[in-house]
Amino acid sequence: PLAERMRPSRLDDLLGQGEALDAVLRQSLCEDRLPSLLLWGPPGCGKTSFAACVAASTQRLFRSLSAAKCGVSELREELSRAANALRLRGVGTILFVDEIHRWSKAQQDALLMDVEKGTVTLVGATTENPSFSVNNAILSRCRLVLFRKVDDDALSAVLDRAIAADAALQGAALSPAARRALVAAADGDARVLLNTLELAAAASRGGAGAGGAGAGGAGDGDGTAWAVHEDAVLAAVQRRATYYDRNGDFHYDLISALHKSLRGGDADGALYYCCRMLEGGEEPRYLTRRLIRFASEDVGLSDPLALQQAVAADAAVHAIGMPECGVCIAQCAVYLALAPKSVAVYRAYNAAMKSAADEPRCPVPMHIRNAPTKLMREVGCGKGYQYNP
Repeated sequence: PLAERMRPSRLDDLLGQGEALDAVLRQSLCEDRLPSLLLWGPPGCGKTSFAACVAASTQRLFRSLSAAKCGVSELREELSRAANALRLRGVGTILFVDEIHRWSKAQQDALLMDVEKGTVTLVGATTENPSFSVNNAILSRCRLVLFRKVDDDALSAVLDRAIAADAALQGAALSPAARRALVAAADGDARVLLNTLELAAAASRGGAGAGGAGAGGAGDGDGTAWAVHEDAVLAAVQRRATYYDRNGDFHYDLISALHKSLRGGDADGALYYCCRMLEGGEEPRYLTRRLIRFASEDVGLSDPLALQQAVAADAAVHAIGMPECGVCIAQCAVYLALAPKSVAVYRAYNAAMKSAADEPRCPVPMHIRNAPTKLMREVGCGKGYQYNP
């Protein structure tokens, strides 16, 4: 694939991560004294490419594992090789573990002793929040390097470099609209950018073979100029998969954004984040449960109909399901965003719960106790109670 052919081998060629690759990290790599690292960032931002740069520059052994494919037995084999190399030849090992979050905490524990002793220098890569997906003991032994989505300028530079360097793209020219479409479709993911470019270029070449040079395509790599147009890019993109997970950062970030949009009266934002979650495959009743809670917690008695709207939306989801129920959820979200807000009931409930927990044996006052028998009335239960409707 083009993305693999264009993988950089020098740190200076890794675009869009200037903040992550600071002077200290560059110096440690240059002097081959790289510490254990944890690379955290979204897909296609350069984590694996950084590991390739390390492999190309180090004098130490470089070994690579994918946590998605390998288990503890394969890990222990690598650790044993690293120990032998250090003992017999005095050569250290850098161990790159891609998708380290795929391993359980128990599996990650197998790394601890060798990282602690310096048998291996760990370079782990993850797309998940390491606070939740990586063992705390591993975290404490690694420097966290935060990779971000590749910005549009860097993506455009990646396109220029690929067209200039790759033989399959010799003579290719991107129209401005095609360039914009590629960058927009990539959404910060350089791997998606290059894969989409490769598909669009192949389609343009095929069009040229069918319609000649006048069709806006290419010859057979003879240096003839040819164009990649927006329609070829859009055909290659078709539909971008939605980044979403039901238990990870995307899930919690989006539900947080929905709540804050509702609280702030931003109906457009609330609708957008609802749709993001539904488009990502979120269970609709998860959303309606959150909306029901919001109706009581944040709207409360300022608009008692809000709770009815939320309960009705949940009933609609149960009755008709997706995709038809999506508009019912949307109606409820917009209603709650525009409704007046009051947290008085929520705060009163919390205060009452605290009192109940602090004073679980507080006696009920005599005048409001139940008095169903003559004896209970004689001892004072219900005495002095007055009902004033």
